[in-house]
Amino acid sequence: MSRMAQVLVLARYEDEVMEPLTRYDESRTWRGRFERIPGWFVGGWYIEFFRERQRVGILKDLEALPWNQPECVQVMLHDEDDDCFGLWMFREGKLVELPLQGTERFHQPAPPTQEYAPSPGSLFRTDVGHTWLPEHTPEELRDPRPAW
Repeated sequence: MSRMAQVLVLARYEDEVMEPLTRYDESRTWRGRFERIPGWFVGGWYIEFFRERQRVGILKDLEALPWNQPECVQVMLHDEDDDCFGLWMFREGKLVELPLQGTERFHQPAPPTQEYAPSPGSLFRTDVGHTWLPEHTPEELRDPRPAW
């Protein structure tokens, strides 16, 4: 299914660590490669996806890299329905989404079959006067598969 998404990785002086993800690799579960953000001397990379299934597994591959300073790695994810980028950082060896003040992530119920790609939910700004926000889906009814 067509669905735009962007991923930014900000990690100071981690060029060697990110290098494998700047090359195409057909064995990965996600498609594409990271591009260096031009003019950034500290370290920034981006990738854009056009399909849901093209991005599944990207967080797992980022977690597996041998970061010199994992505490300084920031991953920003933006799905086409999000109001803003979500922020993911390392906590106990895993990339987890950090809650941003004035935002909330809403999830749909899990799809009826595994043929559908997992959904990351939608990140809404709650501090800008939305006239409508979706209802929260209980945790047990959400898709447990990682969307990223």
